Amino acid sequence: MVMLSEIPAPFVSSPQTVEEQWIDFNGHLNMAYYGVLFDRTADDPFADFGMGPEYLKRTNCSTFMLEAKYHYLRELHVGDEVVATLQVLDVSDKCLHYVQELHHAQKGWLSAVMEALVIHVDMATRKPAPFPAEIQKSLLAVLDAHRALPTPRHVGSRIGIRRK
Repeated sequence: MVMLSEIPAPFVSSPQTVEEQWIDFNGHLNMAYYGVLFDRTADDPFADFGMGPEYLKRTNCSTFMLEAKYHYLRELHVGDEVVATLQVLDVSDKCLHYVQELHHAQKGWLSAVMEALVIHVDMATRKPAPFPAEIQKSLLAVLDAHRALPTPRHVGSRIGIRRK
């Protein structure tokens, strides 16, 4: 679990590499695999929150994705190495709202943004359940540390055709 005095703002993932089988007929990363990259790069922050792989075994609880919105900004190609930031935007007793930004690891440019809302679930009942007190405390500490970060411009945007 994250130490309250050492909270990264934002979290930065370990590097991930775009795999050849993820490339579509357009010659770039298929949109479905952005989700894979965002999921993989969220593993470390979730472990820091106290909700790593052992969390499910220990508590029989997990999180389910309620909503995700993607913005694809720049193509990725086979072999590109990426890192993602994760910024906590809000926390309730059962939900976590966050945003991830996927960057080219060497060149730094922004490739994609995903805004997500997850809900804490009791796996025995498959129903929403409050976060345990220690997890809630951890998430609120991260939220407090992330409040000073600027909100990425894609957060909360509406989908639609832009008219001039």
